[in-house]
Amino acid sequence: MDYTSPLRRLLLSVLVLFLLGTFLVWRIDSPRVERFRAAVTDRLVPSMDWAMAPVTGIIRLATDFQSYAQLASQNAELRRELQQMKSWKEAALQLEQENAKLLGLNNVRLDPALTFVTGVVLADSGSPFRQSVLLNIGASDGILDGWPVTDGLGLVGRISGVGQDTARVILLTDTSSRIPVIIQPSGQHAVLSGDNTISPPLDFVENPDQVRAGDRVVSADDGGVFPADLLVGQVALDGDNRLRVVLAADYSRLEFLRVLRSHTAERILDPGSLVLPAEPVVPPTPDSETPANPPADAPTDDSNG
Repeated sequence: MDYTSPLRRLLLSVLVLFLLGTFLVWRIDSPRVERFRAAVTDRLVPSMDWAMAPVTGIIRLATDFQSYAQLASQNAELRRELQQMKSWKEAALQLEQENAKLLGLNNVRLDPALTFVTGVVLADSGSPFRQSVLLNIGASDGILDGWPVTDGLGLVGRISGVGQDTARVILLTDTSSRIPVIIQPSGQHAVLSGDNTISPPLDFVENPDQVRAGDRVVSADDGGVFPADLLVGQVALDGDNRLRVVLAADYSRLEFLRVLRSHTAERILDPGSLVLPAEPVVPPTPDSETPANPPADAPTDDSNG
């Protein structure tokens, strides 16, 4: 005999009656019933925390999700601020390098007889066949062809072409650049020849055996091309044991260049005087009072004759 169906109906009926009674008790407005409801609540609610745990967990999960969303937004904002800080850091480093270079321009010790004009590099050639830069100073600033140019660290090149407000600087690395130099401490004379590389070679060294890697290279005043003792760089050996010069100037950041007013030798206006000296002037002797050949119109004394 099957007792499952009647038992199920019985339990369902009891549950419905219990819920209906609970609803009615909760709806009765009476002091006694109110006290009963309070007693039941105090008795059952604290022990029902386990039943509320899933709901509490879901609420906490939702709160944590909102917190994670806020963290993601804050993280994205921090990334943007970090990117801005990186750009500001790069700008600060550039300003620091620019300031250091300007300080270097102010602190370089040169011949007191040399004065200078500082210009800003407007553009460079960017050509593999010509190494030059353009300055924002020219004839209006008194710039002349041939004057040496430094960057505060070492010799960069020379002026080659002057406009009214601009001037072209041929760098030491250009193939058309040839300058006399002295290698210290041996005192060997040589010629620095540009070859479109950052480390141009040394040619016509008097005695290469006396030159060592790391020797200091300075400009020479041979021929009056450059003033003496301007720092050029240091000697280095390439893979073929050829003497080259690691330039002291920072060619990667040519921004401010100093043009030195080079006071060259006096110009020769009469080239013939180099071959035939001027005819010497013979001064008159002290004891001769009358010229040997008196002028034709000089008066003569004929009263005695």
